[in-house]
Amino acid sequence: MNLAAQTRLLLEQAFDAYRDSPRAASWLGRHLDRFSDPLRLAVVGGPATGKSTMVSAIAGQELSGQGDGMRWFRAAPSRSQNELTLIDTPAIDEHATPQTIEGICAEADAVLYLVRHPHNADLGFLHTLQDHAIARASAVNSVVVLSRADELGGGRVDALISARQIARRYRREPELRGLCQDVVPVAGLLAAGGRTLREAEFDALVDLAAVPKAELEPQLLSADRFLASTGQPGAVLLERFGLFGVRLAITLIRRGAQTLPSLAAQLVPRSGLAELRDSIDQYFTEREEVLKARSALLGLEVVLRMEPRPATPALAAELERVVVSAHEFRELRLLAALRTGRIALPPELAAEAVRLLGGHGTGIAERLGGDGSQHAVLDAIRRWRELAERPGAGTGERRAAAVVVRSCEALAAGPL
Repeated sequence: MNLAAQTRLLLEQAFDAYRDSPRAASWLGRHLDRFSDPLRLAVVGGPATGKSTMVSAIAGQELSGQGDGMRWFRAAPSRSQNELTLIDTPAIDEHATPQTIEGICAEADAVLYLVRHPHNADLGFLHTLQDHAIARASAVNSVVVLSRADELGGGRVDALISARQIARRYRREPELRGLCQDVVPVAGLLAAGGRTLREAEFDALVDLAAVPKAELEPQLLSADRFLASTGQPGAVLLERFGLFGVRLAITLIRRGAQTLPSLAAQLVPRSGLAELRDSIDQYFTEREEVLKARSALLGLEVVLRMEPRPATPALAAELERVVVSAHEFRELRLLAALRTGRIALPPELAAEAVRLLGGHGTGIAERLGGDGSQHAVLDAIRRWRELAERPGAGTGERRAAAVVVRSCEALAAGPL
């Protein structure tokens, strides 16, 4: 029985035990219902990190809403991806109340945590996500997003290349171990602007591209210079695309992007949004049942702690057993470590490990590369067990191999 099935069964048992408590029964019932709802992905960050912009970029449409609380939207990041419930959250700063932070932790199955720059990033919220013992044992639900990637590269047209190099270094920093699955750079304004480009904006950019280079380049050296020379129309472009986006759009138009669709099609890939969508897929939507189970286990613990009764000790013991034995959490941690380089294996072994761990799909055939035979499973177990027991292998290699062996053993016994 996989983690999701075990968690559902445990929730149903708890629901029966707490049926006479309207508050507890409602809480448990909501978590049972969440298994059939889209994954809840919260976009979290401090002031001026571009949370609403990132939500619009992921959704591919301009989303609006008022109020200081959480705002909820249903959207699919792309045609090939499952629908998500996106949660645009209040800014997390010194004024954020404990209730706000607790509400995000309770409602979200997964989190994109936005920071402007790694050198002054406040990781306090990510630490709060892991305050709970169950959360620490299952720290698999967050990705850090460098949401102003263009600023990291000085606003140059090739800024995202520099941002990717910074992200590669940052994801291996010891302070991030156990806090997030990965670090992804995205130029948020460019991503949102490219996906929601309007005709009037395209026309304004075409007009700018027609200005001689020698005349326009000095205006593009800073936002102040650009505003001084273009006025309100320029202010609209800066608000939508940022100076980096304006520079890039003008360059692409001059190189031949002469229609709105062709410009949009070239802006979005240069924003880093594709890498973010891949990360959402790999770490979240492809394992949504695991992440929903994680949310439900955390929710169950709250009920058992707040409303103890005769059935509580047995339910708490079963809850602990399910969490400790959840191999799915180990798989997700190792997949992230392999993809980010936190654990290094020889290239061929790393590729095979990612596949066997379910990095390209969780079905038996996908894990085994098309050959779902028992012979292929047993051969994989033998080879990876040898690595796990090899005296000359490093500690990280042996531990990684042991997790892969467990995944293969589960395949031998039946689907995870």
